[in-house]
Amino acid sequence: MRLAFLSIALTAAALSACATSPRTPAPAVDAAAPAPIDGYDWFMHQDGGEAMLAYGVADSDEVKLRFDCGKGTGRLHLIAPSVKGERQFYLESGGDTERYPASLEPSGLHDGDLMNADAPADAPVFQRFRRLGWIAAWRGQDREVYAAHPGSETKVEAFFSVCG
Repeated sequence: MRLAFLSIALTAAALSACATSPRTPAPAVDAAAPAPIDGYDWFMHQDGGEAMLAYGVADSDEVKLRFDCGKGTGRLHLIAPSVKGERQFYLESGGDTERYPASLEPSGLHDGDLMNADAPADAPVFQRFRRLGWIAAWRGQDREVYAAHPGSETKVEAFFSVCG
Protein backbone atom coordinates (compact mmCIF):
# COMPACT_ATOMS: atom_id res chain seq x y z
CA MET A 1 0.00 0.00 0.00
CA ARG A 2 2.84 2.32 0.82
CA LEU A 3 4.34 1.73 -2.68
CA ALA A 4 0.95 2.41 -4.31
CA PHE A 5 0.55 5.67 -2.33
CA LEU A 6 4.08 6.78 -3.32
CA SER A 7 3.37 5.99 -6.98
CA ILE A 8 0.13 8.00 -6.90
CA ALA A 9 1.84 10.92 -5.13
CA LEU A 10 4.68 11.02 -7.68
CA THR A 11 2.23 10.83 -10.59
CA ALA A 12 0.13 13.65 -9.12
CA ALA A 13 3.24 15.77 -8.55
CA ALA A 14 4.42 15.17 -12.12
CA LEU A 15 1.02 16.08 -13.57
CA SER A 16 0.85 19.17 -11.38
CA ALA A 17 4.27 20.30 -12.55
CA CYS A 18 3.23 19.84 -16.20
CA ALA A 19 0.06 21.82 -15.70
CA THR A 20 1.79 24.78 -14.10
CA SER A 21 5.06 24.94 -16.04
CA PRO A 22 5.35 27.82 -18.47
CA ARG A 23 5.08 27.06 -22.16
CA THR A 24 8.29 26.96 -24.11
CA PRO A 25 8.41 29.95 -26.45
CA ALA A 26 8.36 29.26 -30.16
CA PRO A 27 11.79 29.34 -31.73
CA ALA A 28 12.80 32.61 -33.35
CA VAL A 29 12.28 32.86 -37.09
CA ASP A 30 15.45 31.99 -38.94
CA ALA A 31 16.55 34.75 -41.29
CA ALA A 32 18.24 32.24 -43.61
CA ALA A 33 17.97 33.10 -47.26
CA PRO A 34 15.08 31.58 -49.18
CA ALA A 35 15.84 29.70 -52.38
CA PRO A 36 16.26 31.82 -55.52
CA ILE A 37 13.72 31.36 -58.33
CA ASP A 38 15.00 30.02 -61.65
CA GLY A 39 15.05 32.72 -64.30
CA TYR A 40 14.63 35.62 -61.84
CA ASP A 41 17.41 37.59 -60.19
CA TRP A 42 18.54 41.05 -59.08
CA PHE A 43 19.99 43.31 -61.78
CA MET A 44 21.74 46.61 -61.16
CA HIS A 45 22.34 49.43 -63.60
CA GLN A 46 24.16 52.68 -62.94
CA ASP A 47 24.16 55.66 -65.27
CA GLY A 48 26.16 58.57 -63.93
CA GLY A 49 24.60 59.62 -60.64
CA GLU A 50 21.50 57.42 -60.99
CA ALA A 51 21.26 53.76 -59.97
CA MET A 52 18.55 51.13 -60.49
CA LEU A 53 18.14 47.72 -58.86
CA ALA A 54 15.43 45.47 -60.28
CA TYR A 55 14.23 41.94 -59.58
CA GLY A 56 13.02 40.19 -62.69
CA VAL A 57 13.96 38.29 -65.82
CA ALA A 58 17.13 39.37 -67.65
CA ASP A 59 16.64 41.37 -70.85
CA SER A 60 12.86 41.55 -70.49
CA ASP A 61 10.06 43.76 -69.21
CA GLU A 62 9.26 41.17 -66.51
CA VAL A 63 10.08 43.10 -63.32
CA LYS A 64 8.53 42.30 -59.95
CA LEU A 65 10.15 45.08 -57.90
CA ARG A 66 12.45 47.97 -58.73
CA PHE A 67 14.36 50.52 -56.68
CA ASP A 68 15.84 53.74 -58.09
CA CYS A 69 18.07 56.25 -56.33
CA GLY A 70 20.34 59.19 -56.92
CA LYS A 71 23.94 58.95 -55.82
CA GLY A 72 24.31 59.81 -52.14
CA THR A 73 20.65 60.82 -51.66
CA GLY A 74 19.82 58.18 -49.06
CA ARG A 75 16.34 57.92 -50.67
CA LEU A 76 14.78 55.13 -52.71
CA HIS A 77 12.01 55.30 -55.26
CA LEU A 78 10.02 52.03 -55.24
CA ILE A 79 8.20 50.77 -58.34
CA ALA A 80 6.16 47.58 -58.80
CA PRO A 81 3.14 46.39 -60.75
CA SER A 82 -0.05 46.91 -58.76
CA VAL A 83 -2.03 43.76 -58.05
CA LYS A 84 -5.80 44.22 -57.83
CA GLY A 85 -5.52 47.95 -57.18
CA GLU A 86 -3.26 47.65 -54.14
CA ARG A 87 -1.90 50.99 -52.96
CA GLN A 88 0.96 50.12 -50.64
CA PHE A 89 4.30 48.40 -50.56
CA TYR A 90 4.42 45.91 -47.70
CA LEU A 91 8.01 44.68 -47.61
CA GLU A 92 9.81 42.18 -45.38
CA SER A 93 13.39 41.00 -45.05
CA GLY A 94 14.70 38.74 -42.31
CA GLY A 95 11.90 39.66 -39.92
CA ASP A 96 11.95 43.43 -40.48
CA THR A 97 8.84 44.84 -42.17
CA GLU A 98 7.74 48.21 -43.50
CA ARG A 99 4.70 49.59 -45.29
CA TYR A 100 4.87 52.49 -47.72
CA PRO A 101 1.75 54.14 -49.18
CA ALA A 102 1.88 54.17 -52.97
CA SER A 103 0.45 56.22 -55.78
CA LEU A 104 -0.71 54.53 -58.98
CA GLU A 105 0.05 55.40 -62.58
CA PRO A 106 -0.82 53.55 -65.79
CA SER A 107 1.86 51.12 -66.89
CA GLY A 108 3.32 51.63 -70.34
CA LEU A 109 4.58 48.03 -70.46
CA HIS A 110 1.57 45.93 -69.50
CA ASP A 111 -2.11 46.16 -68.60
CA GLY A 112 -2.73 47.65 -65.20
CA ASP A 113 -0.98 50.18 -63.03
CA LEU A 114 2.40 50.69 -61.44
CA MET A 115 2.75 51.51 -57.75
CA ASN A 116 5.22 54.24 -56.81
CA ALA A 117 6.51 55.25 -53.40
CA ASP A 118 9.53 56.85 -51.77
CA ALA A 119 11.41 55.49 -48.78
CA PRO A 120 14.60 56.09 -46.81
CA ALA A 121 17.43 53.80 -47.90
CA ASP A 122 18.48 53.31 -44.28
CA ALA A 123 15.11 51.86 -43.14
CA PRO A 124 15.65 48.57 -41.26
CA VAL A 125 13.92 46.47 -43.93
CA PHE A 126 16.30 47.77 -46.62
CA GLN A 127 19.38 47.43 -44.44
CA ARG A 128 18.40 43.81 -43.71
CA PHE A 129 17.85 43.24 -47.45
CA ARG A 130 21.29 44.72 -48.05
CA ARG A 131 22.85 42.20 -45.64
CA LEU A 132 20.79 39.13 -46.59
CA GLY A 133 20.30 39.55 -50.35
CA TRP A 134 16.54 38.90 -50.29
CA ILE A 135 13.36 40.85 -49.71
CA ALA A 136 9.71 39.80 -49.83
CA ALA A 137 6.63 41.72 -50.93
CA TRP A 138 3.28 40.90 -49.38
CA ARG A 139 0.43 40.99 -51.89
CA GLY A 140 -2.72 40.55 -49.82
CA GLN A 141 -2.19 37.19 -48.09
CA ASP A 142 0.49 36.12 -50.58
CA ARG A 143 4.20 36.55 -49.92
CA GLU A 144 6.50 36.86 -52.94
CA VAL A 145 10.16 36.36 -52.07
CA TYR A 146 12.81 37.97 -54.26
CA ALA A 147 16.08 36.19 -53.49
CA ALA A 148 19.43 36.75 -55.16
CA HIS A 149 21.20 33.87 -56.85
CA PRO A 150 24.68 33.14 -55.48
CA GLY A 151 26.98 35.95 -56.57
CA SER A 152 24.18 38.47 -57.20
CA GLU A 153 24.22 39.69 -53.61
CA THR A 154 27.07 41.97 -54.67
CA LYS A 155 24.62 43.87 -56.92
CA VAL A 156 22.40 44.61 -53.92
CA GLU A 157 25.35 45.91 -51.91
CA ALA A 158 26.68 47.95 -54.85
CA PHE A 159 23.27 49.59 -55.30
CA PHE A 160 22.99 50.65 -51.65
CA SER A 161 26.60 51.88 -51.70
CA VAL A 162 25.62 54.28 -54.49
CA CYS A 163 22.45 55.47 -52.74
CA GLY A 164 24.19 56.35 -49.51
